[in-house]
Amino acid sequence: MSTTTPAQNKALVLEAFDALFNKRDYAVAEGYWADRYIQHSAHIPPGRDGLFNLIRALPGTLTYENHLIMAEGDHVIAHGRFSGHGRPAAWIAADIVRIADGKLAEHWDVLQDEATEAQSLSGLPMFGDHFPD
Repeated sequence: MSTTTPAQNKALVLEAFDALFNKRDYAVAEGYWADRYIQHSAHIPPGRDGLFNLIRALPGTLTYENHLIMAEGDHVIAHGRFSGHGRPAAWIAADIVRIADGKLAEHWDVLQDEATEAQSLSGLPMFGDHFPD
C-alpha cells in the first residue's frame, strides 16, 4: 500500500534525477535511492552503486531535462533527455521508477538516440516542440 501520493512521487523522481544527473551531488542522491535499489536496464550495472558509478564515469557536462512526468500509485514514468554524455546524439528516455518507502526502489527504461529533423520520418521532434540544434 502506497504511503505517498502520485504528486509526491513525481516530485521525488524529479528531485532525485536533478541531484544525481545535473548536480552530481552523490551524498544527496543517496537519500533518494533505496539501499537495495533494483536496476533492470541492460546498460547499467546492478544496484545503486552501479548507477552512481556509471554517472561518475560520464562527463561532467551530463544534463537531464524532463519533458513529461506521469504517476499512478507507486510508479512514475518520466520522459526526458540526457545530453552532454559525450556521444554524438542526446538520449531520449522513458524512465519507469517504482517508489517504496519514499525512495526510488526499482527502475526500467527505454532509451534511444534523439533524431535530428533530417532523420525524423514523422517530421516531428522526439522531445519538446523543436529539434536539437
